[in-house]
Amino acid sequence: MSEAPEPADMANKSVTKAVRLLRELAAQPRTGATVTTLAKAVGISRPTAFRLLYSLERTGLVDRIDHNYILGWEMARLGRHADPYVGLVARAQPLVQELADKFNESATLSVPNAQDGLDLVAEAFGSHLVGIRSSMSQHMVGQRYPLHASSSGKVLLAEMPTERVVALLPEKLEAYTSHTITDRAVLLREVDQVREQGFAVMDNELEEELISLSRPVRDSSGTLVAVLTLNGPRYRFGRARIPEALQQMQDIVDRLVDVFWQDSAGD
Repeated sequence: MSEAPEPADMANKSVTKAVRLLRELAAQPRTGATVTTLAKAVGISRPTAFRLLYSLERTGLVDRIDHNYILGWEMARLGRHADPYVGLVARAQPLVQELADKFNESATLSVPNAQDGLDLVAEAFGSHLVGIRSSMSQHMVGQRYPLHASSSGKVLLAEMPTERVVALLPEKLEAYTSHTITDRAVLLREVDQVREQGFAVMDNELEEELISLSRPVRDSSGTLVAVLTLNGPRYRFGRARIPEALQQMQDIVDRLVDVFWQDSAGD
């Protein structure tokens, strides 16, 4: 007996394109954007964008002020009822666990919040304990790492304009170890380096003998939506393993994008 054929792709392309428009609206200034700007940003034709925006406007998911579109009242109402992380965690957890198993260390996934910080929403562990299992490094889901003393925090800071980082952090930063960067000017130089290289390293700065690497996860518009981090003690996970780890992390990042944010082709 022959095997049953694979089911056809059930995704509705119009719905997918509408979601891309909503995501792009969220990335625009609060004053909104024109249909031409939105169509170009998401890679669809202007007539298609206009038709979808009209439908979204009729349902309250989008509002229009003069010629600019903004997210609508119904979007805000629905958002108040949604758990922001439950779907993300369910899909991301196997990939985070895969990374942890690959290096037999710990891996985490954090998402930006509205308070210029990161919420750690998923974590996974290899068979080893993660160095010195202090209250700082153990089971941090729902809590936050300090931005200046964590690799995930440095990735977030690298997304911000320098003037925003200066406004957010004091000149003298809190020390967690003797290696923590406590001079804001020094931190700004490292943040510039993170912007250039596309990843961040934390070495002995949050806990003695703890090293971590972080890579950004971006949606189809290039917006930072999560940060993937790998942690390990320096006696097991030294700097010599960083190139291999970064390569493996990029593979996981690419697959996270495929799972959550890769859209179907445009027109």
